[in-house]
Amino acid sequence: MTEIVIHGACGKMGRVIADVVAGRSDCKAIAGVDIVGESYADFPIVRTVAELEKKPQVIIDFSHPSTLDSLLSYCLSNGTALVIATTGYTEEQIAKIHKAAEQIPLFFTFNMSLGINLLADLAKKAVKVLGGQYDIEIIEKHHNQKIDAPSGTAIMLADAINGELDKKYSYVYDRHSVRAKRGKTEIGLHSVRGGTIVGEHEIIFAGRDEVISLKHEAHSKQVFAVGSVNAAIFLADKPAGLYAMSDLLSEV
Repeated sequence: MTEIVIHGACGKMGRVIADVVAGRSDCKAIAGVDIVGESYADFPIVRTVAELEKKPQVIIDFSHPSTLDSLLSYCLSNGTALVIATTGYTEEQIAKIHKAAEQIPLFFTFNMSLGINLLADLAKKAVKVLGGQYDIEIIEKHHNQKIDAPSGTAIMLADAINGELDKKYSYVYDRHSVRAKRGKTEIGLHSVRGGTIVGEHEIIFAGRDEVISLKHEAHSKQVFAVGSVNAAIFLADKPAGLYAMSDLLSEV
């Protein structure tokens, strides 16, 4: 039985995770952390990780980048495994995450969906076939409450593609400020925000007289919650290190 703390428990994703955990027999939510401090489940919710009465095996974080330092400090001090599913981190914060993974088991990905990670693999395979002959554009769509743009997932997809292209491509965000023809070594990233769109990501390979599109649509936050809980259970007995969805899938 994996004992889990939900960090960001009162947010939309935190509540979905609590519901997913409640429906499983292989894990249990022993507490939540949220500055709101609202109690809505059969586990206590405290305002900060320092107030936790019992050390969990794993913390699942779906909160805000501003909480990273206190979260890493707690996990490093207590040897607690950490699943980070929050997005919008700076390069400096990502470096801190990588550094912490030298001492604790840490699962870090920009998207907890199995389908999105499959999309990344398909995109890499497409690049191997298409090479540099096709222009590449990524379009991501999310709800009107999402703060960061482009999404962490869009950047993850771009990085996966660029890795297959020896990292020779640069990223262009939208094009309103670019008064020039498209360069051959560009990956365009475009953001749409509106309504209650959970998450859509489309990769376009545009060539001469043909277009190839790879697309993923998330219709519910449930897919991300299930992925994060699976990651927590996977991480519970792992040694220190940085883990991602590819590691979890390799054991399925």
